[in-house]
Amino acid sequence: MSLLSIAAVKLSSSVLKLAGRGGSLPGEIGLKLDPASLKKLKINGPVVLVTGTNGKTSTANLIASVFEASGYEIISNRKGDNLREGITTALLSNASLSGSLGKKALILEVDELNVRHILPNLPVSALVVNNFFRDQLDRAREMEQLIESIESVLGDYCGTLILNGNDPNTYRLSLKAPKAKVVSFGLDENRYSVKSTTEASEGKFCPKCSHPLEYDYYQYSHIGKFHCTHCDFQSPDLDVMLQGVNLDENTFELNSTRFKGPYEGMYSMYNYAALFGVMKEFGLPNDAAIKVFGNAPHPFGRNERFEKKGREVILNLIKNPTGANEVMKVIEREERRKNVVIVLNDREQDGRDVSWIYDTQFEKILNDSTNRIVCTGLRRNDMALRLYYSGFDPKQIHVTDSLQDALHQVFEEDLPIFVVATYTALRESRNIIEKEIAA
Repeated sequence: MSLLSIAAVKLSSSVLKLAGRGGSLPGEIGLKLDPASLKKLKINGPVVLVTGTNGKTSTANLIASVFEASGYEIISNRKGDNLREGITTALLSNASLSGSLGKKALILEVDELNVRHILPNLPVSALVVNNFFRDQLDRAREMEQLIESIESVLGDYCGTLILNGNDPNTYRLSLKAPKAKVVSFGLDENRYSVKSTTEASEGKFCPKCSHPLEYDYYQYSHIGKFHCTHCDFQSPDLDVMLQGVNLDENTFELNSTRFKGPYEGMYSMYNYAALFGVMKEFGLPNDAAIKVFGNAPHPFGRNERFEKKGREVILNLIKNPTGANEVMKVIEREERRKNVVIVLNDREQDGRDVSWIYDTQFEKILNDSTNRIVCTGLRRNDMALRLYYSGFDPKQIHVTDSLQDALHQVFEEDLPIFVVATYTALRESRNIIEKEIAA
């Protein structure tokens, strides 16, 4: 291990912390000094990687907290620096100068395109994959290319794959990992399951023979119980299957035990299922999950709640049609009259192509309980046009170039507020919400 690369990461990380900043710059410096830094680390504890299109931050944070509640010391990139440089920062800044991380559990969120850089360079105990959806085509490319980039490093992988068995795009990874153990997770059919779907759906064809897939039921998008019409590819008998799902109370049952999760939405249920897949693999106790569920903070911008004089403000990230559809369902369940702010940017981190808004079912919130929708951000006019084409009353569509003005408008009315924002607008939205609440 290069002493120089570790020292450089530690020093630059300390300087950034003093300035109130974090990020991936220290890891970038470390990798320039020694490109093989990760491979040379001395690791004696479990290493869990978490990836997928939607939910990896929440899932990784839950897994890290449950390991902690089970008595482990952990290292985790909780703030979401999930590229190779950010992960290098997290690991080298916590390593001894000799490169040792001891017996600490490493719980690392990994960007899908970076799995190919991380998996071969760490002794990975388990790779957790939540789902694969179409997302940021100009950065992540077509979903097929993204999945193939992960499959390319699975041939010699000898750890455990913890896979969403209700997602054919995820479960197909098991076909490319002959040396790996596979643990599958998912949900049983429940009151929210449907026999057909109009949502954007990428799981239409078998990855083995390219024939159409058929579904017994869908949970959302292409997530559900599937089988090929031509070969033996199908949903597995799930190793972890949540039952009795109740989205109104955020509860579910597993092995006759009832749990109440901290977060809303069907997508959160899959995050919990992934968590219990990890717990099963590492023998972590249910009491640890119950403790974490009772004290879990909302991840930054993921159904994050604020309150001012009894009025709720809920902030959510949207970045692709499937995730946005699940957010629309959460807003739809709020029957009280409400205001909605949509902040649509198209910077590089957001994805330049915003055509995904036409695959998002904004129609779910275009009803009498929505008082008005304020559109802002760099692509505010595109968003307003999308709502207009859906038949929403033009008088209820407001457009402003100022995010601060947009949020100030809705704070003037005594109604619940839902704010949905793309990546580069999320932090600014949160800061303005906090200022409005403090005013």
